[in-house]
Amino acid sequence: MDNLTEVTEFLLMGFSDICELQILHAGLFLLIYVTTLVWNLLIMIIITFDQYLHRPMYFFLKNLSFLDLCYISVTVPKSIHSSLTHSNSISYLGCVAQIYFFFALASAELAFLTVMSYDRYVAICHPLQYEAIMTSEKCHYIAAIAWLSCFIYAAVHTGNIFGEPISRYNIIHQFFCDIPHVLALVSHEVFFVEFVTLVLSSCFVLGCFVLMIISYIQIFSTVLKIPSVESRAKAFSTCSPQLIVIMLFLTTGLFAALGPIAKTSSIQDLVIAVAYTVLPPFLNPIIYSLRNREIKGAIWRIFGKINSLQK
Repeated sequence: MDNLTEVTEFLLMGFSDICELQILHAGLFLLIYVTTLVWNLLIMIIITFDQYLHRPMYFFLKNLSFLDLCYISVTVPKSIHSSLTHSNSISYLGCVAQIYFFFALASAELAFLTVMSYDRYVAICHPLQYEAIMTSEKCHYIAAIAWLSCFIYAAVHTGNIFGEPISRYNIIHQFFCDIPHVLALVSHEVFFVEFVTLVLSSCFVLGCFVLMIISYIQIFSTVLKIPSVESRAKAFSTCSPQLIVIMLFLTTGLFAALGPIAKTSSIQDLVIAVAYTVLPPFLNPIIYSLRNREIKGAIWRIFGKINSLQK
């Protein structure tokens, strides 16, 4: 029977309650989290202080690094803390905050990935017009709109979900307050309103996906016209991993949002959740930055300046 008393906290039942497995999960997540923080902070510092990287591509990359740092911090630290303390509860307000920031940052992630794919399209397909199209003023304007609209968008969703007190089960079969699992706990009226909003949002997500695919198709078609085999291979090795991460983020996120909601914890649900919450912030610095020759050069320049100051 449903517990009709008003819910004041939720129980996150995503991972096993076996002590050894909890410690393993906490250690693995801690390693991924610290690595992600270090990489993204390093990229932000390098782009900020190296004048050679003050270009549109790296401006958006710095935004993405800050975004990834915040995005992974919404879910992973709480999950690590729960495993180490063997306490899987999260307060009602904590769950509200987690869903709000997760919505906002996941939307911003999609927005900046779309903008960055367009930036690469202009740079590769229209190099002579690049500086005229991607001006500094326009880049700051695009970034401001992306951040502001995503936080407003998140407020609409969060208001829909928590517009009425939840008075049903308080068990969430995930390692964080995942939106579909929380929706399973709300009243039918609230569920319908939010489900319609999610479907409309999915149309926006698919629109961004189509824009990214079109950008990369144009990029690949231009790359194929390059006479040098080595240059073509280099361009494909740069763009292909970016497209893979985008596909991973979008497909797993859409499946989790629109797919069936499990009534118990399952390995499949956990893997899908990790794929769109943990892996993108972890992989983005590697794919977009640490494989980039200019970023590597900037790192060596900074280390060179540090060594010269010590001498």
